[in-house]
Amino acid sequence: MKIGYVQSSPIFGKKAQNFEQIENLLGKSKADLIVLPELFATGYTFISKKEVESLAETTKGETAEFLMKIAEITGAVIVGGFVEEDSNQIYNSSLIVSSSEVFGTYRKLHLYYKEKLWFSPGNKHLKTYKVKEAKVGIMICFDWIFPETARSLALLGADIIAHPANLIMAFCQKAMTIRCLENSVYAITANRIGDEKRGDDNFHFTGRSQITSSDGDVLSSGPEDKPYVDFVEIDVNQARDKNLNKRNNIFEDRRTEFYSLE
Repeated sequence: MKIGYVQSSPIFGKKAQNFEQIENLLGKSKADLIVLPELFATGYTFISKKEVESLAETTKGETAEFLMKIAEITGAVIVGGFVEEDSNQIYNSSLIVSSSEVFGTYRKLHLYYKEKLWFSPGNKHLKTYKVKEAKVGIMICFDWIFPETARSLALLGADIIAHPANLIMAFCQKAMTIRCLENSVYAITANRIGDEKRGDDNFHFTGRSQITSSDGDVLSSGPEDKPYVDFVEIDVNQARDKNLNKRNNIFEDRRTEFYSLE
């Protein structure tokens, strides 16, 4: 499979310009799976609940339509973040789409900092989606710091974790090598760049989008401060081999009967 990411620099609240930036960065690229950053169409640094609501969409909104357009141009399944409105709740979500349909959304389970003021916590169970011969799971940004997220996706059979992000801490890229190693999965962390000063916050986003292999190797690393696109070819079968050696299997060796805290 050919997998990749787009590392962009969103302009807050300017969806049309952010769509155009993604389209220009991708150009005539072709792939099987492409991951875009968290909240790539809206920006991240909200200052009121009303502002979040004004940028929210359903799965039939303009961001979904744009992603389906990109899917048609690239031939890829696309994963990208958006502000989701559903049943009077607002979620920090990611869409997964083909050129012809929206497969579903993932709603961020672990909200970071002021996200707790703007978004409802995710209320959907983790799941995987079939993309060609691979199973793809989704998590968003701060989900990385909870090992249970990646482990649960791996136990569900994920070969690849699509990981839209707006990272401001410097730890995730290193941590993803461990998440991938301990679960034998590939991961695509699509981060953004730039600074966003709004209200009391001034966030600097770290770039360095990353594709990590199932044995913890970094296959692609983006720059810290420039928009960037990259792709790699992977063999998803490598993610399905959970043996570290002839005597150790990372799933079969788990001693779940002793993991209870009681």
